[in-house]
Amino acid sequence: MIAEFERAGITITPEQADKLQKLADYMVEYNKHTNLTRITEPAEIIEKHYIDSILPLTMVNVPRGTKCIDVGAGAGFPSLPMKIYRDDLDFTLLDSGNKRTAYLESACKLLGLSCETVHARGEELGRDAGYREKYGLAAARAVAQLNVLCEYCLPFVKVGGVFLALKGERDETEIAENSVKTLGGEIEDIKRYELPGGDKRSLIIIRKTAPTPPQYPRVSAKIAKKPL
Repeated sequence: MIAEFERAGITITPEQADKLQKLADYMVEYNKHTNLTRITEPAEIIEKHYIDSILPLTMVNVPRGTKCIDVGAGAGFPSLPMKIYRDDLDFTLLDSGNKRTAYLESACKLLGLSCETVHARGEELGRDAGYREKYGLAAARAVAQLNVLCEYCLPFVKVGGVFLALKGERDETEIAENSVKTLGGEIEDIKRYELPGGDKRSLIIIRKTAPTPPQYPRVSAKIAKKPL
């Protein structure tokens, strides 16, 4: 595994490789009774889950101890590999699925990772004073369009923090410009790169420059029906 990471320009320790291997084994076993991921082959897990999750941390300056939230954490990507790579980061794993949050809790316990796991809907937690604008970094690796993701994620980010959207090759920044601005953000940079196997990726870095107006996030039905 260490060699695969080196080919992607990432250095990991034997201890980190061991934790990542334990996570892969546990996820594949858990996946037999709870649908977490369609990616279960060892080489694909390393590239399309692990390297894909960790590469953004090599492209953005994230200060030590930054409070982070993974919105729609699912099977724990990008948060669990990020936490293994940067144990100093303080992660909250948010997901609306009870089975997924149960898996995330058990995976963190197995690996000795100190993460907060929250079972809630993003648009509801984003209005909670205990979570709203409390994070230096929000991350999401999701299929939703960027303008939709912004409404779910930017309310969690404090002014000066960043939202990292891990996306595919398609450029979605044009459709998200109004959303980003309305929610108090600014597109700071777009990193375009390839995974070792050739899959194209985009990392969209959105800086929080002003507080999110109190009417956002809206309920999910309105977000879906009329994206910003």
